[in-house]
Amino acid sequence: MTADRIQQADTVFVGGRVFTGAGRRPTPVDAAVAVGGGRILAVADASTVWSLAGAATEVVDLEGGLLVPGFQDAHVHPVVGGALMLGCDLGERSTAEGCLAVVAQYAEDHPDAAWIRGGGWSMDSFPGGTPTRGMLDAVVPDRPVLLTNRDGHGAWANTRALDLAGVDRHTPDPADGRIEREPDGAPAGTLHEGAVELVARHMPVATPDEAYAGLLAAQEYLFSLGVTGWQDAMIGAFPGNPDNFDVYLRAAREGSLLARVVGALWWDRERGLEQLPELEERRRTGQVGRFNATSVKIMQDGVAENFTAGMLEPYLDGCGCPTANSGLSFVEPALLIEAVCALDRSGFQVHFHALGDRAVREALDALAAARTAHGVNDNRHHMAHLQVVHPDDIGRFASLDVAANIQALWAAHEPQMDELTIPFLGPERAALQYPFGDLRRAGARLVAGSDWSVSSPNPLWGIHVAVNRTVPPEEAPDAPYAPFHPEQALSLAEALTAYTAGSAWVNHLDDVVGTIEEGKYADLVVLDRDPFAGPCQEIANTRVRRTYVDGRLVFAATD
Repeated sequence: MTADRIQQADTVFVGGRVFTGAGRRPTPVDAAVAVGGGRILAVADASTVWSLAGAATEVVDLEGGLLVPGFQDAHVHPVVGGALMLGCDLGERSTAEGCLAVVAQYAEDHPDAAWIRGGGWSMDSFPGGTPTRGMLDAVVPDRPVLLTNRDGHGAWANTRALDLAGVDRHTPDPADGRIEREPDGAPAGTLHEGAVELVARHMPVATPDEAYAGLLAAQEYLFSLGVTGWQDAMIGAFPGNPDNFDVYLRAAREGSLLARVVGALWWDRERGLEQLPELEERRRTGQVGRFNATSVKIMQDGVAENFTAGMLEPYLDGCGCPTANSGLSFVEPALLIEAVCALDRSGFQVHFHALGDRAVREALDALAAARTAHGVNDNRHHMAHLQVVHPDDIGRFASLDVAANIQALWAAHEPQMDELTIPFLGPERAALQYPFGDLRRAGARLVAGSDWSVSSPNPLWGIHVAVNRTVPPEEAPDAPYAPFHPEQALSLAEALTAYTAGSAWVNHLDDVVGTIEEGKYADLVVLDRDPFAGPCQEIANTRVRRTYVDGRLVFAATD
């Protein structure tokens, strides 16, 4: 580094500790950091860093806080989340009454809207997790309403919407979904999985400008939480939304996309290998600016709460007896092997949605077949959610070099877990949920994401749960829950690394971001405290003070 280069420090960070994320056992260090030209110039003692500062250098006093690499969310849906923030957003309501009040107010404020569309409701806000059309009819009787639930695996419709779509007691369940029904067979108002499309295909999608505004709103929100990059886990068109591929390309070309984004192209489960050339063409045209569509998302199963996650053994009924239902495999296992082998051969990364132990095994079997066919490569496949993993499959993640993409915020006792999941899995199988500790001990590479808008995108909340296996105090301040299988907890350093270096690795960005090292881009986050210095039960109280991308300030807290 020349003397001229040394004088070009734009910003120095002093007065706290630094979690570099580098090394085999990363821990915070007493150091300061200098940034210039968008990159990290030095991580050194304060006197060395001060020597790099000039008259125009900004000095950021960490005030005893912690400087960390920018968080990377490895599984998130920002266009959807941002659009919800700008629409009929039920995500902040935890009761049926609260949700209905939001819908009523939104309908009153938008008298010209042909449809009331939005979502974010949680299953645990309603008896049995299934809201009814009658509830919506009471507040919006004259216009169709369709509201997706928080996990994106179901929707809530009123009578007008069901009538417009022609869904009645004679409508059969689709192969990939289910219609909740009243005693006479009429639709009750809740639609699961593929049944959502029966109504959604009649609803006007968001305009390109609405989706674009949603992406920018989401980026601003994610920056406020310290998230500087992500993998969008569903690039394509889906109910109520235009093709977000074009939304990202527009943002990348116009320079408004500041985050580093990998797009996971949607694998259409209604089709087969004939879609591969289309995906390859999308990859070719989908690498613009900070957006790179180099992954393919395969949703192999549903979710446990509506009994569509693929299980090795049947779900239980309300009395604890086995049912005839073991969930769904959206892609038939033999075709899954063919598809994964073809995608791997083409150089795609494969990003799986796999919650149930059968879906996890089917995905691992497909990846094993690809490894046998093509040998070791650098495609960096990963599997998201991993709610139930059979013990026999834990070690396969490391042996196949498949990253475990964890959504840690879900690994806690709360109503959806205790009322809608555990009773229908049974205690033995429920004890296999979210085995982060076992995966780590078996040598699996951990990466982390939020699945927002399904759950909060706050990485510090996810890290809190990964370490404590209890919900963040802000989410449930009076919750009496015990830790959820605490033997599966991670250390703070392990969880933080999953959200930084781990997710940077899965996005093929580990050579430029994910750790605080000289020469890397200055994607940095200033925390208001050092969570390593306090009780682990207070991790979720940590706040983001500042977020930088390429050394540029993109968020600053005002309080």
